[in-house]
Amino acid sequence: MLLRHRPPRIDDTRPATTRKGFEHLDQGSIAVLQWLRANRVDFVLVGAVAEAVRGSTDSSGPVSIVPAPYGRNFERLSRALSAADARLRIAGDDDGETETMQIKLTPEKLGRGQLWTIRCGSHDVDIEGRASGSPSYQELLYEAARFQLAGDLSVEVASPEHIEHYSHVRRTGLSPEIRITRNA
Repeated sequence: MLLRHRPPRIDDTRPATTRKGFEHLDQGSIAVLQWLRANRVDFVLVGAVAEAVRGSTDSSGPVSIVPAPYGRNFERLSRALSAADARLRIAGDDDGETETMQIKLTPEKLGRGQLWTIRCGSHDVDIEGRASGSPSYQELLYEAARFQLAGDLSVEVASPEHIEHYSHVRRTGLSPEIRITRNA
């Protein structure tokens, strides 16, 4: 295979120069976001890194994304994950170590709409699924804001409401719902 056809790899050897206001972001997260952009993956950022981009300085966790739901995007994402030797993160042991398992992510698997917890080397990436009641990618994108994190890196970040929605789904496994009851 020619070198120009190889997908870009995660490059965390040289730290990115973040813009003012984003100095608190983890360099590993910035490297993962640059890697996704270099592989031309369309996504909306949700989760802990999205909270950090929106100003929360104490948020930490994996880069969580909702990929655009079309075939070519899933192909790009699966090719990038394969090149980065992606492994499935599974429950860890008592020492806090996370175990991984080898997995082959195809565009069809990514398109099923389930949560994928992935480790690429030392970087964690969560590919959010489409739980019942969750907003569609188009709804996320409509409400998202674009943030310029570094000179060559801009990302779509979900609205605070959608970030909280995905956080609730992650904690409980269910989409939040409002119940109105009347007392007689």
